Amino acid sequence: MLAVQCKMARAALGLGVREIAEAAKVSPDTVVRLERGEALRERTVDAIRAALEAAGVEFIAENGGGAGVRLREKRP
Repeated sequence: MLAVQCKMARAALGLGVREIAEAAKVSPDTVVRLERGEALRERTVDAIRAALEAAGVEFIAENGGGAGVRLREKRP
């Protein structure tokens, strides 16, 4: 997950740094550091990504059009 993807995912979900940090069981400063592009432990990034995915985001890999995110389709 890229720093910009984390920012885009939070914006798409309408969630703040504190909300994602709480869901991922990390500090808000850790989320901010990720979004600034600082290197974090892989398991920390994985926890933040999992929290964002659980909230309804899908991450799109870089496939020639650039990495991105989208909201998961809600199932009836």
